[in-house]
Amino acid sequence: MEFHHVSVLLNEAVTHLNPRPGGTYVDCTLGGGGHTLEIMKRILPDGRVIGIDQDTNALEAAKERLSAFENNVIFAHSNFYKIKAVVAGLGLETVDGILFDLGVSSHQLDEGSRGFSYMQDAPLDMRMNANDPVTAEQLVNELPEEELTSIIKDYGEERWAKRIAAFIAEHRRRQLIHTTGELVDIIKKAIPAGARKDGPHPAKRTFQALRIAVNDELNRFAEALRDAVEILRPGGRVCVITFHSLEDRIAKEVFRELAKECICPPELPVCMCDKQKQVDIITGKPILPGPQEITDNPRARSAKLRVAEKVPGSK
Repeated sequence: MEFHHVSVLLNEAVTHLNPRPGGTYVDCTLGGGGHTLEIMKRILPDGRVIGIDQDTNALEAAKERLSAFENNVIFAHSNFYKIKAVVAGLGLETVDGILFDLGVSSHQLDEGSRGFSYMQDAPLDMRMNANDPVTAEQLVNELPEEELTSIIKDYGEERWAKRIAAFIAEHRRRQLIHTTGELVDIIKKAIPAGARKDGPHPAKRTFQALRIAVNDELNRFAEALRDAVEILRPGGRVCVITFHSLEDRIAKEVFRELAKECICPPELPVCMCDKQKQVDIITGKPILPGPQEITDNPRARSAKLRVAEKVPGSK
């Protein structure tokens, strides 16, 4: 199946990244290479992009799309939470800019066999990296009901989480759940008919929650964002595109934490924490896609872009 992914907030993200000729940039979620292609136009002839992706299909597609720039792109089959190791492995201490485009790609949703989509019947997989050990099928069939409830509630922000988990637990006592179609049917039975009339597909939030849990996305993201700022040169920028409130909240809170100069209690007469401000927040409020982009690509409707810039003198 041909790899197809529409880059969201493409111009806004690349413009705020502010790539310069000769610079070195990291695309932490390379996908189909759309953002990297746009960055490349602004950094030639001597600039470089380090493209990281844990999905081998995405890497192959990006290599083909970016073949004209093979001397300027370094492809890394890895996860963005290993960004420090990837950059250090190339003999670099700092880079000029870093981009995160979080969430599942259009291709992963459309490729039914990966199990990301509630619209196609497929094995319950949901691994972005096929070498990772845990699948959604294992979580659905093996986690205690209470833990399943927490995952669906916390990661999916699903009001019917307890009921969905109970229906899953009841079903698996009789028969294990192997496919996305089976899971969708269980979720539809769990959510009252009246609650299914409006809003998104009834399985959307549960599938999101399981995907996040399988790939440990939120814990890895917070850590990776701090690491990204650490290896950013002063004046360099980190841009983050998120697709749901949990990711956006992490980006917002990490940027706020790194933008603080002192975290001592106000009653102390002098600063004792020695905390240094590391970034300036460029986007007080997140940048959102415009009406035309949402019309052209409905998956963009929940996207938000936040940007921070490394301050001089910070470590």
